[in-house]
Amino acid sequence: MTRRPLPEALGAAFSVREAREAGMTRWRTRGPDLRSTAYGARSRLDIARDPDPDRPPVARERDRVLARARELATVLSEHAFFAGITAAMVHGIPLPAHQHSEPWRRAASGPRELRPLVVGVHKPRSVVRRANVRGIHVDPALAPVVEVDGMRVTDRAATWAMLGTELEERDLVIAADHLIRIPRHPGGFRPPERAAYATRDQLTAAIGRRRGAERLRRALARARTGASSPRETELRLILVEAGLPEPKLDYDVVAPDGSFVACLDLAYPALRVGIEYDGSGHRTQAQFERDIAKREWLSDLHWDVVHFTAADFRGRRDPSVWITKRVRDAIARQERGKV
Repeated sequence: MTRRPLPEALGAAFSVREAREAGMTRWRTRGPDLRSTAYGARSRLDIARDPDPDRPPVARERDRVLARARELATVLSEHAFFAGITAAMVHGIPLPAHQHSEPWRRAASGPRELRPLVVGVHKPRSVVRRANVRGIHVDPALAPVVEVDGMRVTDRAATWAMLGTELEERDLVIAADHLIRIPRHPGGFRPPERAAYATRDQLTAAIGRRRGAERLRRALARARTGASSPRETELRLILVEAGLPEPKLDYDVVAPDGSFVACLDLAYPALRVGIEYDGSGHRTQAQFERDIAKREWLSDLHWDVVHFTAADFRGRRDPSVWITKRVRDAIARQERGKV
């Protein structure tokens, strides 16, 4: 028997009530082309299926959380909202791998089971009680709510502050760097693409008198504007913790005639030592050719640039030792060259 097509107006996720109002029968809402992870809600399987297994674990986990959150959002009451790690996933705030997953697997293969979605309500309302949901009470002053892609979530600053009891200090610094970054164009030839997701003052105000406040304050003191990725923040923290001076971030190298040469992820300008993190975006042919030209230009100006990839962060007992050694070696080479 041919199934009736789903009404396009329903979108990727919808409530059973919306489906019935759109003319779907009870049996059609139970069709094999639909799934349900929240009572009274449905998602299209052709849209909600598991993402490409070759994508990074963090990205795959976020896809799964977002699919489940969008479905749940169709049946949540208007005063409920996503909070904590679930809100961080919605906002795209970087988190450690498997942060929203249980520390065990239900089967020998396949992704880890997701932790319950965090759903908050402002006091004194009753917490949300549903399967696969962790309902929490939140002081209204500590949890301003915004709408993102049709979902009610705590704003970015409040969401970061809620992570104070969930994340280690270094991971909080990574998240803060992401929020306060102002994405600019290398060389400053054009205005920044957008403002920061949150200012340092907004993050400070969001800490308030909540649990984990001291850890949040320490992390915020270590946060810097200029890191374009979590790995760049990790590199900076590793170098500083090893006793090296704090490097400049997002540093423009200019030739003696004043022309722009290149922008480095991290740099020690006085020593002409640069540090670059080459992520997956450097795999394309066009980017590869730009990287070669960039290296030649910097070499002509006597810069020593150390490159790192994801491989430098995995497969080693302590990546910080290897990373610090390579940067120290570059600094030593440049200092010898000045003698």
